[in-house]
Amino acid sequence: MTNKLTRRGALKTGAAAGAGLATPIVFTSNVWADGHTGFTNAPQGDTVTLGFNVPQTGPYADEGADELRAFQLAVEHLNGEGDGGMLSTFSSKALEGNGILGKRVEFVTGDTQTKSDAARASARSMIEKDGAIMISGGSSSGVAVAVQGLCQEAGVIFMAGLTHSNDTTGKDRKANGFRHFFNSYMSGAALAPILVDQYGNDRKAYHLTADYNWGYTTEEAVRSSTEALGWETVAAVKTPLTQTDFSSYITPVLQSGADVLVLNHYGGNMVNSLTNAVQFGLRAQEANGKQFEIIVPLYSELMARGAGENIAGIFGSQNWDWKLENQLGDRYSGTNAFVQSFGEKYGFPPSQAAHTCYVQTLLYADAVTRAGSFAPCAVDEALSGFEFDGLGNGPTLYRADDHQCFKDVVVVRGKENPENEFDLVEIVEVTPVDQVTYAPDHPQFAGGQLGTCNNGA
Repeated sequence: MTNKLTRRGALKTGAAAGAGLATPIVFTSNVWADGHTGFTNAPQGDTVTLGFNVPQTGPYADEGADELRAFQLAVEHLNGEGDGGMLSTFSSKALEGNGILGKRVEFVTGDTQTKSDAARASARSMIEKDGAIMISGGSSSGVAVAVQGLCQEAGVIFMAGLTHSNDTTGKDRKANGFRHFFNSYMSGAALAPILVDQYGNDRKAYHLTADYNWGYTTEEAVRSSTEALGWETVAAVKTPLTQTDFSSYITPVLQSGADVLVLNHYGGNMVNSLTNAVQFGLRAQEANGKQFEIIVPLYSELMARGAGENIAGIFGSQNWDWKLENQLGDRYSGTNAFVQSFGEKYGFPPSQAAHTCYVQTLLYADAVTRAGSFAPCAVDEALSGFEFDGLGNGPTLYRADDHQCFKDVVVVRGKENPENEFDLVEIVEVTPVDQVTYAPDHPQFAGGQLGTCNNGA
């Protein structure tokens, strides 16, 4: 494989826990002038409240902080403040910067602590006490699945933040839940051909996997995609989400016969495990007559910054990258508008976590506006099967079958000689959407039923 930046298969362009609740929740409903009645937290007066539930503490706190920055920026743009960001590039022209249906947007925040129980409690409080009509956020798939289940029961819309597990729009999919972020299957499908191009098809992989639903589905996706192209999996070991020192997990890798280590870790877990692996000299080793390699299926610029020079040469995948439009042209329009707005406000480029949360907020507001109603079932109808562009990922579909967005997938590698602390990752290729699309009943997503939307009381 060459280092040339391309869209794979296309010409280079120019310039954790269960979601159910032990007891039912009783929410109040109101009648609003849009003609829809009986839905939870129907806005009264001239404001509407959104709930942003992010990990402000715990192993994914860096991602959560960036999500919160993006949410605040989205609210400003919706209310007509700042430069408007992606409102000007979004293919839908329904949003005018006058709030949502003329109501000024307000928001409340919560700390998920990267724990499902804490996330549910926080979301419940925002719905019951603060009147939030939509919940978004999260940087853990266990949290996302739990909060999505709560929102389904409560009768509010859940616009998932950073959640990569297949389960979110697979076995745990819900009609009131929508995911813009890509998933484990898509990472495996995009990465495997590039890994084989780079490292050959005769490889033996050892997986270290975070012990919750995201880790399980990412391991399964990478295993199935690489094994289909000739790789062998010699071991797969689960690691606690709370683990900070992975030394005891790295030692057995050296005697396993593996020549590739796959770190199915995210956030601070990935920074720590990659650091330990490099400290143990894995990348300087040879095994089976080959240079030992390390792969991180999903990582971000934020994680690269935490890992420092250890990220150099490491392959992975991303939902989006702040350099996309500059390097691959107008197909990824909206990227520069968002990067400029975010950079002017905060002084550095946004992460993929920030991007997906900003976009989800705009997509929710747009769906409400096009539907002419905040009622969840009206939003469901407006978003299901919605095709859009201009939000940084190229043409995108919100598939009606599972409420999963389908778009191109970015394959990245840590830069060997970065110019600054914000440009640690290079885009290697962009895999077109048709190569990462799967049937709604694909085995990795089996067992779930979308069900019907819930307007609440």
